[in-house]
Amino acid sequence: MALGAFSVSLNVSNLATSLEFYQKLGFEQFAGDPEQGWAILNNDGCVIGLFQGMFERNMMTFNPGWDQSAQPVEEFKDIRQLQAEYKAQGIEIQNEVDETTQGPASFMIVDPDGNPILFDQHV
Repeated sequence: MALGAFSVSLNVSNLATSLEFYQKLGFEQFAGDPEQGWAILNNDGCVIGLFQGMFERNMMTFNPGWDQSAQPVEEFKDIRQLQAEYKAQGIEIQNEVDETTQGPASFMIVDPDGNPILFDQHV
């Protein structure tokens, strides 16, 4: 099951400091708005999101409909279909998506160890 682009979303205490650190590791910012407290970085297909004050914990993020460069892909499984399949398997959904809607939406699940996993569709 293709889940879309994958990234690690990090809860950072100081965006500017974290951005500088990850740039020293070879990451380049390709999206985001530092004034709003977030930046998306890429290093050879490895994507990290830095978020100041937006999340309580670090989390894994999947973006249905995007490739690793945040570009739309032609075919993908819509987030509503993913949500329905997970619910059918007994996975608890947080912030459920209205299945009668279309387009951008998001929901979250939590793994057995309490790690949040965000599914965030932008197309």
